[in-house]
Order: sequence, then structure tokens, then C-alpha cells
Amino acid sequence: MTHDATDPSAATIPGWTHTYSGKVRDLYVPDEGVEGRAVREQHGDVVLVVASDRVSAYDHVLSPGIPDKGVVLTQLSLWWFEQLADLVPSHVVSTDVPAAVAGRAMICRRLQMFPVECVVRGYLTGSGLAEYRASGEVTGIELPAGLVDGSRLPEPIFTPATKAELGDHDENVPFSVVAAMVGDETAAALRDLTLAVYGRAEAIARERGVLLADTKLEFGTDPATGAITLGDEVLTPDSSRFWPAGAWQPGHPQPSFDKQFVRDWLTSAASGWERASDAPPPPLPHDVVERTRARYLEAYERLTGVPLAL
Repeated sequence: MTHDATDPSAATIPGWTHTYSGKVRDLYVPDEGVEGRAVREQHGDVVLVVASDRVSAYDHVLSPGIPDKGVVLTQLSLWWFEQLADLVPSHVVSTDVPAAVAGRAMICRRLQMFPVECVVRGYLTGSGLAEYRASGEVTGIELPAGLVDGSRLPEPIFTPATKAELGDHDENVPFSVVAAMVGDETAAALRDLTLAVYGRAEAIARERGVLLADTKLEFGTDPATGAITLGDEVLTPDSSRFWPAGAWQPGHPQPSFDKQFVRDWLTSAASGWERASDAPPPPLPHDVVERTRARYLEAYERLTGVPLAL
């Protein structure tokens, strides 16, 4: 599910030392050699964030990966960081990365991350829908009666979650819990920034025939400036639900630009996999891989308006 710092599958990159692998990303820091020292002198305390082609579902990393997925995640994040630059600074320092990871990596400032997932929902689905069905609320926010899967909310809502340990699920929490964790002023700033980012992104996506149902953002403090800074990835099919506007029809799950093909196949009789079992998922069929790749590429092209250069 995750890999440690000695993971032999992580690429060797001149000038950089591999320190960590998550489900999708590999992290490197400048090494002690000439190249690494040059990076530190130029950029300061930075990390190389490399997006792999790995795909995860239901807390398992699957095989094979989705070709070009890492490039899509990186290039779409960079595009969004540009669209949001006047709202909030990002952690990206440079895209002048080693050739071995060109297109799929960013040199980023190391942030002091806040221990909260900043989630905003403009439409009701997923864990928010489950909460609503049980209580009429999502993270303590009361919603109108009669909403269904895919309903557009009267206004976007900030529904934060605490970051789970690896292998566990994030837990949706009320705003008061975030305030207790980071302080009232910082919690309010995170909420306001999250809603502002969603508002900008939702309008841009809508113009392009795409609905942004919800998204997860991560923020940290830049030690050099003290400013709250947007980190990790932003507004990708891995961190957001994007729906084709023309197919939107509340009352059932919506088609989406992400790994839904993967999830659907895994939970189908065709896979033969029992989600509740301890057995690892089987390899993904070629057609599931190709259809998932096509959805990632379509998301990039619809949102940015240009084909992805591969």
C-alpha cells in the first residue's frame, strides 16, 4: 500500500535522495553531492515531488498502473496553480526537474502542513451523502430536506476531515474540531481560502462543460514567509470529483473523470475480488486501464482546452 524510504522500485535520480513513497507520489530531497548542493543553494529547503502512474482504490495500490497518469496529475496541478495564483501562493518553486522525471515532477518548497484535509462540496455525493442520509447534516452543517445523490447544494460548504493514518480513511469533522486543532483564526483562514479556490475553479470548469462536485485541498505554512500556502496536488481527478455537465442527472451516481472504471470493475463479479477480504485485488484488465487513462486525459483536455503534450 505504501513504500518506505528503501523502496527499490523508486527511481534513482541524480542529485536527489529518495525519502518516501505514498500510494501515488514519490518524494526526494537534494543529496549531499554537487548537484544536490546546487539545488539547495538555488531554492532552499525543497522537495522533489514525483507523480507516478500508480493507481489506488479502496486503500490498495493496483497493478498495472495507468500510463501517463503521473504526467496528467502534475501538469493539471501546475495549470490550476497558475489559475489560482492571485488567491493563494503555491508550494511550487520550479519545474526545471531532472530529465528522468520530466513532465511528472515539481520542485516544491517544504511546508509545515496543517493536519487537516480541506474539503469543499458544491454537490452532494460520497461520504457527504451518507452523512446527510443519516442526519440531514454534513460535518454539522444542516442541509435542506429532499436532496439526492448528485444534488447541487444551495451554496458550497466547507466539510473538513482529519488526516488518517496510512491505511485508514479520513474522518469528516465539524469546523469546531479544526478550530480546536489549529486555532480559530487559522481555521477561518483555511475555510475561506478553500471556499475561494472552489469558487474560482468551479466557475472555470463550468465554462468548459465540467462540474466540480467537490475537492480536497491541503495547505501548509511557508517557513520563509509565514503565509498559508497551497500544497500537494490541486484540482486533479485524484483529489476532486469532476462530472461532465451534459450528463448530470441527480438521483444516482454521476459519470466522472477519474478512476471510477477501476472502482466499478473491482466491485463487479468480473473481478472476483471480495473487498472485505484480506486478499489483494487482481491485476486490472487492459480495457479498464485504457478507459481510465482516456478519462484522465479527457479531464485535462476539457479543463485546460489543449491536448496534453506527451
